Amino acid sequence: SEAAQGQVCQAANDNGGGQVVVSGNKAAVERAVEIAKAKGAKRAMLLQVSAPFHCALMQPAADAMAEALGKTDVKRPVVPVVANVLAAPIDDPKEIVKRLVEQVTGTVRWRQCVEAMNKAGVTNFYEIGSGKVLTGLLKRIADGATGRAIGTPDDVAAYKIAKS
Repeated sequence: SEAAQGQVCQAANDNGGGQVVVSGNKAAVERAVEIAKAKGAKRAMLLQVSAPFHCALMQPAADAMAEALGKTDVKRPVVPVVANVLAAPIDDPKEIVKRLVEQVTGTVRWRQCVEAMNKAGVTNFYEIGSGKVLTGLLKRIADGATGRAIGTPDDVAAYKIAKS
């Protein structure tokens, strides 16, 4: 609230390992970076992102997501989905749709999601997409867990070879 000053500035991601990402109006996030540095944060910086993800400014995208998912027949998954806004497994299709919409503006509870999955016996994690930030954070959250980032065609080919 100190950084917001009437604008949006909220926790977008609780990544674990002392890493929290904030999102919102650029000026408010810039103030948050300066406040964090002044209060002794080890590291505080602006991230190069294309939009203010996981905050109230994404409400139009959440509305579009709700409309699109409202036209989609979502089936019960074979394996429960860990909703990042709940940090808990869900398998009811209506609940999945609700939480997918919420995640557009809600805080990603990555640390708690990993803890919940690890407690349920998950030890192998795969990060699909560009980058490997979450794979790196995994090691700080779940003892004994292993992670693999798969973000390029070469990564997919290497994974296939390793599994052969």
